[in-house]
Amino acid sequence: MMDTEIDRALLEKIADLIGKPVGAFNIRKDSGCDGRQSTEHIEITSKTDGKSGIDIRVKDGTVGETCHIPVIITKSGVEEMVYNDFYIGENCNVDIVAGCGIHNCGDQTSRHDGVHTFHVGKNSRVKYTEKHYGEGDGKGGRIMNPETVVYLEEGASIQMETVQIRGIDSTKRNTKIVCGKGAEAIVTERLLTHGEQVAESDMEIVLDGEGSKGRVISRSVAQDRSSQVFYPRMVGNAQCFGHVQCDSIIMGDAKIKSIPAITANCTEAQLVHEAAIGKIAGDQLLKLETLGLTEEEAEDCILKGFLA
Repeated sequence: MMDTEIDRALLEKIADLIGKPVGAFNIRKDSGCDGRQSTEHIEITSKTDGKSGIDIRVKDGTVGETCHIPVIITKSGVEEMVYNDFYIGENCNVDIVAGCGIHNCGDQTSRHDGVHTFHVGKNSRVKYTEKHYGEGDGKGGRIMNPETVVYLEEGASIQMETVQIRGIDSTKRNTKIVCGKGAEAIVTERLLTHGEQVAESDMEIVLDGEGSKGRVISRSVAQDRSSQVFYPRMVGNAQCFGHVQCDSIIMGDAKIKSIPAITANCTEAQLVHEAAIGKIAGDQLLKLETLGLTEEEAEDCILKGFLA
């Protein structure tokens, strides 16, 4: 586990891991298991239905535990489809740390497609973090296509943070969350593209239960000749509240399309959306440059703050 410097650097980037994780974990490397550990309250097992992936079962009442399930690809030409299913019991409060890192120094495409499905029990809280990162000086592509599906039972909540740090040539992100009575979903998406990269995010939050809440906060930066498309949707089927906010910074010859949508199927649904795309303001750059930063340093400072 974590045999090479490349392994260690990728795991630190995508999962903040330094050394062996504490608690439950499953580390996937180049389509195989590179290390696994269950705990008294969190059990991780290989799937038995013929699909590649794992099942994670969290017992009722589990509180304060973290489960790491990062994926790294260090070889050119590795392409995989992985299915991970989470079964969170009732009255839990747990953190799930995922993420995928690709190091490709070859000419073949390396690709990771993953489907994560969450079944979150009554009154449970889940914090889910997923970071994506690519590197390597080869000509082969670095592609990631994550799909996340969440079902929240009564009083349950998920706080979901997805981050694309840098280096992913192509990504298509699909997210769907269904909220039951009194359930809450908060999704924060941060994405950076550069060069010729393309990114598409398709997201749907369905507020089915009375008193359910949903919030989407999307922030992105598109540099050079990269392109991005965002399609976040909030659907209110009961007395509920939903808010969608998309903010993007566009640079160089990049292209960004943002299409937020809200649909109310109940007179008691309160839904709001807003979107903004623009360049870095000149007065922001000037202010930082008067403090001694170069234009490039000033831009980098602003972008880091925007995506923080």
